[in-house]
Amino acid sequence: MNKRVNILVKLALVAALYVVLTIAIAPISYGPIQVRFSEVLILLAFYDKRYVYSLTIGCIIANLLSPLGIVDVVVGSLGTYISAVAISKTKSLLLATFWPTIFCLPVVLLLHLIVGLPFFIYLFGFMVGEFISVTLIGYPLAKILSNKEIFMKKIALNS
Repeated sequence: MNKRVNILVKLALVAALYVVLTIAIAPISYGPIQVRFSEVLILLAFYDKRYVYSLTIGCIIANLLSPLGIVDVVVGSLGTYISAVAISKTKSLLLATFWPTIFCLPVVLLLHLIVGLPFFIYLFGFMVGEFISVTLIGYPLAKILSNKEIFMKKIALNS
């Protein structure tokens, strides 16, 4: 398979997987407390910055089903994009896991200002959800999988 096609297929699969994992558990993927298991995928940006784009696209598509509508598509997806970029620039995987939790603050602030969401309730809920998904679940999973040669070959975008 052509190298570029291989890369595009992997990026598209990650975007699709983000959407499916978000929608599959929709009751807890949207709302004041969001535990999106799809957010575990954001750590792929740690291994290759090109995953930033597929994760952002996946988030945009998943957020089309958000009860907040287009506001969440723009604001929520921007938060994912910024978090993924920060992850791609961080040298420590453990430290990288904290970016999505940290970037809940500007996302919730914007959602509060635009649609009037209760700030502290959503900030707490989003931060707890991101911490559970990315740090408590994603970090150990990434550490285990990064030691598996087959996994690293499958996520590599240069092969």
